[in-house]
Amino acid sequence: MAKESLTHKFMRATGKLRVIFGPAHSSSLDHEMTEENRRLLAQRQAETQQWETLRRPDGSTYVVPKNPGDKSLR
Repeated sequence: MAKESLTHKFMRATGKLRVIFGPAHSSSLDHEMTEENRRLLAQRQAETQQWETLRRPDGSTYVVPKNPGDKSLR
Protein backbone atom coordinates (compact mmCIF):
# COMPACT_ATOMS: atom_id res chain seq x y z
CA MET A 1 0.00 0.00 0.00
CA ALA A 2 1.26 3.48 -0.83
CA LYS A 3 2.32 5.80 1.96
CA GLU A 4 -0.53 8.03 3.13
CA SER A 5 -0.02 11.70 2.28
CA LEU A 6 0.07 14.41 4.91
CA THR A 7 -3.16 15.82 3.51
CA HIS A 8 -4.96 12.50 3.92
CA LYS A 9 -3.66 12.14 7.48
CA PHE A 10 -4.87 15.65 8.33
CA MET A 11 -8.29 15.07 6.77
CA ARG A 12 -8.69 11.77 8.66
CA ALA A 13 -7.54 13.29 11.97
CA THR A 14 -9.86 16.30 11.72
CA GLY A 15 -12.83 14.47 10.19
CA LYS A 16 -15.16 14.65 13.20
CA LEU A 17 -14.32 18.31 13.81
CA ARG A 18 -15.09 19.13 10.19
CA VAL A 19 -18.48 17.42 10.46
CA ILE A 20 -19.37 19.73 13.36
CA PHE A 21 -17.69 22.92 12.21
CA GLY A 22 -17.73 22.30 8.44
CA PRO A 23 -17.06 21.81 5.65
CA ALA A 24 -18.37 18.26 5.88
CA HIS A 25 -18.04 17.55 2.15
CA SER A 26 -14.95 15.61 1.18
CA SER A 27 -13.77 14.81 -2.32
CA SER A 28 -11.01 12.68 -3.70
CA LEU A 29 -7.60 14.35 -3.51
CA ASP A 30 -5.77 12.04 -5.88
CA HIS A 31 -7.97 11.91 -8.98
CA GLU A 32 -6.85 12.32 -12.56
CA MET A 33 -7.07 15.79 -14.05
CA THR A 34 -9.89 16.13 -16.59
CA GLU A 35 -9.32 17.52 -20.07
CA GLU A 36 -11.36 20.61 -19.16
CA ASN A 37 -9.13 21.24 -16.13
CA ARG A 38 -6.01 20.78 -18.25
CA ARG A 39 -7.24 23.41 -20.72
CA LEU A 40 -8.13 25.79 -17.89
CA LEU A 41 -4.71 25.29 -16.28
CA ALA A 42 -2.94 25.97 -19.60
CA GLN A 43 -5.03 29.14 -20.07
CA ARG A 44 -4.22 30.38 -16.55
CA GLN A 45 -0.51 29.67 -17.05
CA ALA A 46 -0.56 31.61 -20.33
CA GLU A 47 -2.26 34.52 -18.57
CA THR A 48 0.47 34.66 -15.91
CA GLN A 49 3.19 34.77 -18.57
CA GLN A 50 2.04 38.19 -19.80
CA TRP A 51 2.96 39.92 -16.52
CA GLU A 52 6.23 40.69 -14.76
CA THR A 53 6.86 41.72 -11.18
CA LEU A 54 8.97 44.81 -10.54
CA ARG A 55 10.52 45.74 -7.22
CA ARG A 56 10.65 49.32 -5.96
CA PRO A 57 13.71 50.61 -4.05
CA ASP A 58 11.71 50.41 -0.79
CA GLY A 59 11.24 46.65 -1.31
CA SER A 60 7.58 46.68 -2.34
CA THR A 61 6.56 45.00 -5.57
CA TYR A 62 4.03 45.62 -8.30
CA VAL A 63 2.94 43.86 -11.48
CA VAL A 64 3.10 45.37 -14.97
CA PRO A 65 2.41 43.92 -18.43
CA LYS A 66 5.53 42.59 -20.20
CA ASN A 67 4.29 43.94 -23.52
CA PRO A 68 1.85 46.85 -23.06
CA GLY A 69 0.71 46.54 -26.72
CA ASP A 70 -0.28 42.87 -26.41
CA LYS A 71 -4.01 42.68 -25.65
CA SER A 72 -4.45 39.01 -26.59
CA LEU A 73 -5.31 37.73 -23.11
CA ARG A 74 -6.75 40.88 -21.56
